[in-house]
Amino acid sequence: MATPDFIRTLRASAGQQLLFLPAVSAIVFDDDGRVLLARRSDNGRWSIIGGISEPGEQPARTAVREVYEETAVHCVPERLVLVQSQEEPITYPNGDVCQFMDICLRCRAVGGEARVNDDENLEVGWFELDALPELEEFAIHRIKQATADGPAWFEGVGEE
Repeated sequence: MATPDFIRTLRASAGQQLLFLPAVSAIVFDDDGRVLLARRSDNGRWSIIGGISEPGEQPARTAVREVYEETAVHCVPERLVLVQSQEEPITYPNGDVCQFMDICLRCRAVGGEARVNDDENLEVGWFELDALPELEEFAIHRIKQATADGPAWFEGVGEE
């Protein structure tokens, strides 16, 4: 996966210690109600689209940028789906440790043709909600929340 320049600069002084980073994920729907997914090159699994916000970048702008960079699809954010911190840090093969605070946005495709647009993915495609490929639980949860009519979901609130 591409590491942003500002993370490389941080790692030069912080080493491999835990970095808590802002991330944005996008659940993108087309006019037919299909969801946009990408099969990642690092693990070969299908997933939703997302990435790390650059310093000073607004979350909605991150979503639009990441979706285009990875899939060549133009989108517009429609609403906040959820805000959730990862429970456990991730240790990457090089030893770097990160934990992400994810802001997930529901988006609508407004142009472009879905295709692999970078080296982060092997495939890109539109999927009917009743015919999704195998996905990790976090992705299923975000898609489910994006299709619900309720307000934004916040972990730990109202779950007692």
